[in-house]
Amino acid sequence: MPSTAHPATTPPASGAPPGTGNRWLTLAVLSVSLLLVGLDTTVLNVALPTLVSELGASTSQLQWIVDSYLLMSGSLVLFCGSLADRLGRKWVFLTGLALFTAASVAAAYAGSVTALIVARGAMGVGEALIMPATLAIIGHVFPRGAERTKAIGIWSAAIGVGTVVGPMVGGWLLSDFWWGSVFLINLPIGLAGLMAAVFLVPNSCAQEARRLDWAGALLSVATVASVLWAVIEAPDRGWTSPAVLSTFAAGALLLGAFIAWQRRGTAPMLPLRIFRHRALAVGDVLILAGAFALIGTLFVVVQYLQFVLGYSAGQTGLRLGPAALALLVTGPLAGVLVPRIGLRTVSAAGLALLLASAAALATTGAGDGYGRVLVAMLLLGAGAGFVITSTSDAIVGSLPEADLGIGSATNTAALQLGAATGVAVTGSLLSDRYRSGLAADQHSAALPSDVLSSAQESLGTALSVARHLPGDAGPAFADAARRAFVDGLGPSMATGVGITALGIVVALVFAPSRTASTPREKDSS
Repeated sequence: MPSTAHPATTPPASGAPPGTGNRWLTLAVLSVSLLLVGLDTTVLNVALPTLVSELGASTSQLQWIVDSYLLMSGSLVLFCGSLADRLGRKWVFLTGLALFTAASVAAAYAGSVTALIVARGAMGVGEALIMPATLAIIGHVFPRGAERTKAIGIWSAAIGVGTVVGPMVGGWLLSDFWWGSVFLINLPIGLAGLMAAVFLVPNSCAQEARRLDWAGALLSVATVASVLWAVIEAPDRGWTSPAVLSTFAAGALLLGAFIAWQRRGTAPMLPLRIFRHRALAVGDVLILAGAFALIGTLFVVVQYLQFVLGYSAGQTGLRLGPAALALLVTGPLAGVLVPRIGLRTVSAAGLALLLASAAALATTGAGDGYGRVLVAMLLLGAGAGFVITSTSDAIVGSLPEADLGIGSATNTAALQLGAATGVAVTGSLLSDRYRSGLAADQHSAALPSDVLSSAQESLGTALSVARHLPGDAGPAFADAARRAFVDGLGPSMATGVGITALGIVVALVFAPSRTASTPREKDSS
């Protein structure tokens, strides 16, 4: 998983800064809190089909439940890093953890899809406050060299463990408790982290904190939100509808405005000069492609396992386990391989594995069972481990100390925005093919238009409709809906094939074969 870093304050080369004698306890508190963040990144996946039956969520609403979190986190992480440097890392971290915990409780007891989407967005803001603050705290309390490297590795492992066990924890909770339990589990961990952080986490600020770029933050959120809205709503409203086309156009204009503001602003949230670092620029593109394939695939596969193959939430969590195990193996392996054979080879290999995973799912037929999914999950986890770890380590290893914070934050933002885009695009293409396929099936002809329209919202809704149809009409319509969903896997997963293929080209053409030595490395040697 990502070994990003955001230490904006440079401690003395030997010895820890004053007041940081309990730095390993500080790291333990931060790591537990980040375990929570990593867990929540994926724990919701297995609950998505349950939300269809419990809250009546459509496919587009499921996309917003996932993407509202990723949107706010990915769009605000750069701004929140500046906020932590200016106002104090400890207090920003505590605020983020408190918001994340409170929003988790609100999500657990949300009585509607809208309330859940809002709560998830608030959780994303909490994560954006937590991530850069924790990494800056590590940079403050640990001196440069081996200790800081080890601390960042532990930090990265905490997020990675939380991410990979999320689906299994979610499946276990849903086997015995209601869907809100996947959020309520955050409450005891969050409260314990808050109490421990008050006493064990020291405060620090950047020596020369930049001014806050409020305009940049608003433009970044508005840009990403516009594009996601257009992609997610297109299957319902039509890809060429005035609302969708005008929102795409607005997103393009907002993006232009954001770039112009960052180029001309006196204190930009994202200094564009940072992309002169070749490993960072290429690494951000590759990690975005990897996150697109990883999270977009999981969004689709969870629904396939439960609605098409008929597994329970608990059984689904276990069947996603091979991806987690593969990621745990290849993540550390990538950290060993990159210094030896370079970012180019490792990242290209990882993207090739992700491409193979998407291709396996894109060619899935109605008669295929879990065997094909198992192969796809092993390839998915292995590919994600190679791509995410290799790009993150290459970025951190190639940047000078002065650019480490902002560069690492772009790495985190690329990861989150790639995931958000993956869910939006794969989900929308799947929904588009599913809706048209179900409408064209002969078993849908006898249904009233309002009933068919309801069934087109999601496969889960269609299966619910089928249970109320008389005689053999119910099973026949359920089979038709499942076939339409499986047919949608083709175009949906084909986007993963295309994005990863493009990523392979970028890796082979532009990625450095070796990560160059940096001033940080020379200073500590």
